[in-house]
Amino acid sequence: MRRNPSAVSYFRNFIFGVEDSLVSTVGLLSGIAIAHIPRETIFLTGLILIFVEAFSMAAGTFLSEYSAEEYARGAEHSAKGNFVSGAVMFFSYFVSGFVPLVPYAVWPVKTALVFSILFSVIALFTLGIIGAKMSGTHFVKNGLRMAAIGSAAIIVGLVAGILLR
Repeated sequence: MRRNPSAVSYFRNFIFGVEDSLVSTVGLLSGIAIAHIPRETIFLTGLILIFVEAFSMAAGTFLSEYSAEEYARGAEHSAKGNFVSGAVMFFSYFVSGFVPLVPYAVWPVKTALVFSILFSVIALFTLGIIGAKMSGTHFVKNGLRMAAIGSAAIIVGLVAGILLR
């Protein structure tokens, strides 16, 4: 079944935004939490990361898709679809970033670290299932793949925090 190219782009940017937000946010927060940084600093750092990265990812999505379409067509074109792709990226990144951040607003650092990682891995698995359901692929396999790859990035954040503290 052929799918609308714009819908494919929006779907790709949704998956990318959620995955990147979960992984980069929990990776950073885990790394600084394990380095014994105060909870307030961890939370503020997470907020700044979410705002800056959501905008940066949206801008990068807009510019890269605009450039790719210019290259493919050899001429300028309407930026409306690229703007929507950027907006999808922004909102998916922004909203998802709070999954690993909220535990630091609720619990002490050691407890928040565990829940931040747990919630993020569950969200990654769920994202894999959503992607599989929408694309008609095996949902458990896709969920496990998404959770495993995301978990590897979380481990990188933890190791960096241990090594750099």
